[in-house]
Order: sequence, then structure tokens, then C-alpha cells
Amino acid sequence: MTEKIGVLGKKTPQRTGVERVVNAPLPTVYGKFQAVGYLDHDRGDEHVALVYGDPGADDVLTRLHSECLTGDAFGSQHCECGDQLASALRAVVAEGAGVVVYLRGHEGRGIGLLGKLRAMALQAEGLDTVEANVALGLPVDARDYGAAAGMLRDLGVRSVRLMSNNPRKREALLLHGIQVAEQVPLLIPPCENNITYLRTKRERLDHHLPHLDAVAHLS
Repeated sequence: MTEKIGVLGKKTPQRTGVERVVNAPLPTVYGKFQAVGYLDHDRGDEHVALVYGDPGADDVLTRLHSECLTGDAFGSQHCECGDQLASALRAVVAEGAGVVVYLRGHEGRGIGLLGKLRAMALQAEGLDTVEANVALGLPVDARDYGAAAGMLRDLGVRSVRLMSNNPRKREALLLHGIQVAEQVPLLIPPCENNITYLRTKRERLDHHLPHLDAVAHLS
């Protein structure tokens, strides 16, 4: 915790890291979760952990889900994010316990909604998702998972079975002291609208997407 100068010249404590703010029941079409809301004092983002059952401390089935308005809310087929979120929620319910950490401020791999839409416009003209970000002078991936690790620690989670195809999420959790007992694939059948995007994620961002080999017929 750092300090800042108050209006009377006195030093007042300034919070850092994530703080649990609220815990509320959240019935969903998948099952009844506890929605645990957090404030990230370092970035100002508001996050939520959807907790199902009693996950315990070790080998907790977990998803770190980056906010994606177009996929999560609008059903965009440009990516597989909405389907991955739904699959993760179903998986923890089927498991009987687990955590889905929903990370705000991660839109477009951290470039924001308008940045993502600009990148999508360039992709429609022929650039891939990496080339589009670079052309806009934006980072290829600006996400940070420190808040996610802090949320898991607050929930008492020491190790996870991580539902992700992205090796960087595993590396980030390990860096922040959360053990990854297993990386569980979260493979969504591709469609004509997202196959190029998914192939770029595999070839240029090292995502583990072996199921793409079976859909060579998609352009």
C-alpha cells in the first residue's frame, strides 16, 4: 500500500491491488453462482469472480475470461469468446465446483472496445489480428493477469486446473504465485467467420488449437 498527499498536506494511505467489495447470489441459466465483485485499485477496473459450489483450495477448475463485449453479449462469430464463456460456466457446474474470473479492461486483448473495432475493420481488409494491432500502433496483447491472481488468492485458491488454450495465462498465474496443476483445453468448433482469426492465434500467438487441423475446408 502506497501513500498520497491529502487536501491538508497529510499523507493518507492509497490502496493497491484488488479488494473484495461485494458477494451476491447470481442465478443464471447455467446454475446458481456467487458473484464476488472486486475493485482493482491499480487500474481502476471492476472484476467479478463467478464461484460455483465449494471450490476448495487445490486443483480448482478455473477460467480466466477476458471481457469481450462483441462475443459475450452480441454473439459475434469473429471470435470464440462467447462460446468459451458459456462452455466454462457449464463445465464448472458439471464439475460441481469451480471459478470463472471475468476480467474487465481486457477488451481486444487490452486495447479497448474502439481499438478492437478498428482492428476488426482492418482485418476485414485482409490484415490478420496481429498485423491489425501493429498497424494501429497498439500492443498485440496488453493484458495483465495480476488482478486475476489476487482474486484467486482472496478466494483461497492455491492451484487451478486452468480452462484455456493460451499458454500466457498459465505463465502469468505461475508468475503471480498460483500453481497450475493442469491446462484444460477449451476448444470451440470454428466457423467460416472466425477460422482465419483462430489460425492466427495458433500460428502467431501460440494458442493450443489442434482441432483446427480437422477443418482445412474452411477458408
